[in-house]
Amino acid sequence: MPLQAILECTAESFMKKTAITYGNQKFTYQELEMFSSRFAVALADCGVKKNERVALFLQNSPEFVIAFFGVLKAGAVITAVNPLHKEREVLLQLCDSGAQTIVILESFYSIVKKIFGQTLLKNVIVVTTDGCLKIVEKEFVVLDFWSLIKNVVYKQLHLEFDSREDLAVLQYTSGTTGVPKGVMLSHRNLVSNVQSFATWLKGTSRDVFLSVLPFFHVYGMTTSMLVPVSLGAEMVVLPKFNPVKSLQAVERCGVSVFCGSPTMYAMLVAVLEMEKWDFKTVRVCISGAASLPVWVQKRFIEVSGCLLVEGYGLTEASPVTHCTPIDTLVGAIKIGSIGVPLLGTEARIVDLESGCNALAVGEIGELAVKGSQVMKGYWQKSDETSQVLRDGWLLTGDVAYIDFEGYFYIVGRMKDVIKHKDYSVCPKELENVLYEHSCVKFCAVVGKPNGLFGEVAKAFVVLKDGTCVTEEELIEFVNSKVAVYKKIEEVEFCSELPKCAKRLGYFLKEQT
Repeated sequence: MPLQAILECTAESFMKKTAITYGNQKFTYQELEMFSSRFAVALADCGVKKNERVALFLQNSPEFVIAFFGVLKAGAVITAVNPLHKEREVLLQLCDSGAQTIVILESFYSIVKKIFGQTLLKNVIVVTTDGCLKIVEKEFVVLDFWSLIKNVVYKQLHLEFDSREDLAVLQYTSGTTGVPKGVMLSHRNLVSNVQSFATWLKGTSRDVFLSVLPFFHVYGMTTSMLVPVSLGAEMVVLPKFNPVKSLQAVERCGVSVFCGSPTMYAMLVAVLEMEKWDFKTVRVCISGAASLPVWVQKRFIEVSGCLLVEGYGLTEASPVTHCTPIDTLVGAIKIGSIGVPLLGTEARIVDLESGCNALAVGEIGELAVKGSQVMKGYWQKSDETSQVLRDGWLLTGDVAYIDFEGYFYIVGRMKDVIKHKDYSVCPKELENVLYEHSCVKFCAVVGKPNGLFGEVAKAFVVLKDGTCVTEEELIEFVNSKVAVYKKIEEVEFCSELPKCAKRLGYFLKEQT
């Protein structure tokens, strides 16, 4: 079935049930269904066609959920933009996706205004904070989100969907080339992963999800938005993570399921060690997006008394592929393991050289997965697609092994990616920005181990002869052009860098 059908089915069964709690606001499933259907008609009236890309540049909010399902009902494809991104990054995504319509938070309007003329955008739909749109533009159309929904003349949209072929989401992820790649996720990809994770979770309509993971990220989109909608569960939506506010929401709303990240759990541990909070309603916590440090998992279980299990996934798999069974006793949890494959997912370890030969239990190689949640490929990048998709198997780029009980363990990464907090940062992208500076002759960016954030970006720089720039000036130059999670923390000046890739790798490893 198409992805939007999960909301349609839930609204039919749980019309009056609370779907979203957002501060003092509450939305029922009937309201979500009605508002998203009306928004779909509004999009069609704006000229949005089937398979056209629509960008969502929003924080977690009821409007994100409404817009998400409205875009799907209009037959269009969602491309969600990270709210932390700046002009350069937003422009890259809008141009690559070819989006002609964007739904934005009012505070992001200045970013879109600056780059509008360099994109294919025709419609800018604004979510205002006070319900009153004050923006007036002569050069392009600016529309108010809630006014569109309120004033549209509703009509039934008769669209046919091929869930295997039609895209639902074009999700952008960092790659080793420094150019973000659009991951093509079909309706079938996402529906299958939603169903598999909901089954693994043993979720019901009685569950209450703490939905604080960012919806623009496929991990939050699937586990904290689509899964609860499929179950008819309540979502307690927070615009961004704050440990104290999250704990208050757990107590106030009776949260039973919390999908989070290692950084979130580390911050919660710090608060829980200072004062006691009530976790009696929480039945399971899941960690994903990055490797879960052993000390965080052990300490969180100790101070909260709640089960915390580690999972694994990647954007190209919609995203969840592995997780520890939630009925595992706390004493029997395999610390350091990402668990076992979800229902409908195959996984194996293959050799690092060819990626074709399956390895035996205990042997270290590349993790490969297969299932109906695996992407169709990378948007307009057939060569990159062929490198990671082999006979239906997705090569993850992560180095792992499997034990005799079928549990998987990640031991490293083949991809040249820095893991800062819970974000993937491509060194090549930061190097490209550094090369924009007139003083930089050569540079290399690597991840420097950091106890709190996993890794931070460190740059090694060779300056052009006769030029001078300080470490602080270079850091400011780069960080003003990229999202805060990509920022460079340290610059080390060198007289030269090895030109051979292998020698450069040895040099950087020794230095960091």
